[in-house]
Amino acid sequence: MNSDHKNAVLTLAHHYGGAPNAKNAEMTEINEICMEINADGELLKINFDHTLSDSEDAHRSLVAMIKALKTDS
Repeated sequence: MNSDHKNAVLTLAHHYGGAPNAKNAEMTEINEICMEINADGELLKINFDHTLSDSEDAHRSLVAMIKALKTDS
């Protein structure tokens, strides 16, 4: 996720993590209830809107979160 989708992780930190000025972000953990992102040294915990069932659900949820931001602008 971090190397292939660096901009997406930063976008998640900006909008869902409450770190709009972050310059660098790296996802450090993902589990069924949340993801953790290190944004410029600050650990952000971002909860999902549902309990993830598997890796496909995680992928769909992350894509949906990014797409939701694009439709809001």
